[in-house]
Amino acid sequence: MMHDFLIANRAELERRCRDKVSARPQRSPPNKRQLEQGIPLFLDQLIRTLQAESQGAIAQAMAVSGPSSGDPGRHAELGVSAAMHGADLLTLGYSINEVVHNYGDLCQAVSDLSIDLNQKFEISEFRTLNRCLDNGIADAVTAFSEQRDFVIADEQALETNERLGFFAHELRNHLNTAMLALTAIKSGNVGLTGSTGGVLDRSLVGLQRLIDRSLAEVRIGPGMPLHRSVFSLANFIGEVKYSASLEAEILNCSFHIEQTPSILMIDADKDLLFSALGNLLQNAFKFSGKDGAVTLSVDADAERIRIHVKDSGPGLSEEAARDMFLPFTQSGTNKSGLGLGLSIARRSVEANGGLLTVQSKLGEGCMFTIDLPRRSVQPGE
Repeated sequence: MMHDFLIANRAELERRCRDKVSARPQRSPPNKRQLEQGIPLFLDQLIRTLQAESQGAIAQAMAVSGPSSGDPGRHAELGVSAAMHGADLLTLGYSINEVVHNYGDLCQAVSDLSIDLNQKFEISEFRTLNRCLDNGIADAVTAFSEQRDFVIADEQALETNERLGFFAHELRNHLNTAMLALTAIKSGNVGLTGSTGGVLDRSLVGLQRLIDRSLAEVRIGPGMPLHRSVFSLANFIGEVKYSASLEAEILNCSFHIEQTPSILMIDADKDLLFSALGNLLQNAFKFSGKDGAVTLSVDADAERIRIHVKDSGPGLSEEAARDMFLPFTQSGTNKSGLGLGLSIARRSVEANGGLLTVQSKLGEGCMFTIDLPRRSVQPGE
């Protein structure tokens, strides 16, 4: 009978399963926990199920391995242990494919060894074997998937909390500074035009920058519609100039805007593009620093419009330039900010069908380019 065969050849079956696991590409040898809770425990449950069925104790067999329709509640012993095994494999870094393969290894080992030893089984015994394997795989895969969902949810929650924490921390710093400056001004001892007024200006500009970035990030999230319109690029640059000039003045950084041809038109979400260009200019002022220089220029051909932001900062290595659009990435010695501005800027540009790139060499500053489709002006527009 099959249960006698399994008992007599248990060590050989376990060895064959271990060999199959070790033979898989990039698979480390099974550890102690796997050796105790994987195939050995399943074999024990399979043997006890077969023994109970051979004695007509069907209820006892079902209590061990569960019914053929599955055991969603995992009340059977096999379902409970298979669920634990599936969850353990996730924590050990294995994939869902390996969960399935572990049970398939035993089925193949039993079949191969029975052929080698010319051992024949009853059809009912094969049905029991298949039922146990099906239930084991189903419960292990279900637990693996559930545990993976929990892990993903925890990682997402941790990422969200980290981002909110950074945002709230910097928002509080700007707000506290602004309130201190305002308190000093209200006392009557200092004026708005002095250094305290400059502190208030810098704090308010910082608050505006953080809020603009957070709103842009929400706008480019999944499922958020774009609000496209056709507008003049020259007028758009003029709007950007006002807020950017204020920040350049606060940082004592030179800011030059080259003339933009009045015929250039863009079909885009104006708010997202404003946020993207504003982030690039803020980044340029930040790294150009006091007495630095930032230039905003535009060029175009028949199909594309390119907006360039050139700074006089220290420049970037090839590796830093490659990674700088990743979230929470900060290059250079100035680590103020969240490291989100360039990531949000790229997503904002891409949402408008454009590209955001950077060219840089150490010691030669950076030039960021927003490359967008050019809108052809139709008669009557």
